[in-house]
Amino acid sequence: MGSKKTATKKTKIFHLGEFFCGPGGLALGALNTKVLERGTIYKIQHAWANDLDKDSCETFTKNICPKNPKSVICDDVANVDYKPLKKIDGFAYGFPCNDFSIVGKKKGFSGKFGPLYMHGVNILNYFKPKFFVAENVGGITSADSGFAFRKIVHDLRNSGNKYNLTIHLYNFEEYGIPQIRRRIIIVGIDSKLDLKFKVPAPTHLNKYVSAKEAIEIPPIQDDFPNHEFTKQSQKVVERLKHTKPWENAWNATLPSHLKLNVKGAKLSHIYRRLHPNKPSYTITGSGGGGTHGYHWKYPRALTNRERARLQAYPDEFVFCGSKESVRKQIGMAVPPKISEMIFTNILKTLLEIKYPAVPANIDPNN
Repeated sequence: MGSKKTATKKTKIFHLGEFFCGPGGLALGALNTKVLERGTIYKIQHAWANDLDKDSCETFTKNICPKNPKSVICDDVANVDYKPLKKIDGFAYGFPCNDFSIVGKKKGFSGKFGPLYMHGVNILNYFKPKFFVAENVGGITSADSGFAFRKIVHDLRNSGNKYNLTIHLYNFEEYGIPQIRRRIIIVGIDSKLDLKFKVPAPTHLNKYVSAKEAIEIPPIQDDFPNHEFTKQSQKVVERLKHTKPWENAWNATLPSHLKLNVKGAKLSHIYRRLHPNKPSYTITGSGGGGTHGYHWKYPRALTNRERARLQAYPDEFVFCGSKESVRKQIGMAVPPKISEMIFTNILKTLLEIKYPAVPANIDPNN
């Protein structure tokens, strides 16, 4: 009997460039993207990336492009000569959000980081990619009384060949991320294509993934990478023992000698313990003691591997650098599952494939 021949599927690759790439959350999601349509597999491939932080660049290279380390440019974005870079079909960047975050002074454009989004606009003007993704904190909409956000939207819309924009404030826990995390994602599609990205419908409404599920299923083995424990002081241990799940240093019933002597703003996540049956509160990369995320059962800070689980990173993803550097990388990263969802539906948009969607909650015209 003759054997049946297996039809060979064609592959169409979209090349992706990145600025402010961090450890590779956007890139990992993009690499995991695959859409099959009419016998052709559509995928996204890393072309080049940039970040200033040495450890982030090392993490990115190790996990995203170990065979092509020169494609990661570890330098100030202002020094990057993008003209020799490989041509791209898509561009992604989570431009620094320090000056737009609700945690901080919200300096907006008057701060050091506010104007950095323009480096992405320059890329869009030069390469004119078919699509782009920009990610930032929700607080960006109110910085400078809303002026900063309107200016960013205007510049992104009018870059390249002009872009049809879709702007949405995502609640990541509604998409299966075991963490309450709010982020604005702007997707632009080249206006010449006459297409517009639609916001993917939530997949986990009222069926959120809990912190306990994320951290304990499957169990984290002692030899897993980035699973070093922090040696807690006796005072911190005692403070946490008096703090119930979801309580923090301000609303827990603490003996007087364990209370914090802090004036001014009292951040709700200071020595806040996770709740086993809820998604985690937002994992951050900034701040000092008391901001590291605390286990619901054991009186200790989370390990970096536990934090990575709450950001939905696979255990085989290895972060490089010191323990503190890794904590910052994880806290500032994009969960790759969110990235994969966004990029998958961008490809479906380009291929005019329908998918479950909801209306965007931010009007790009306002």
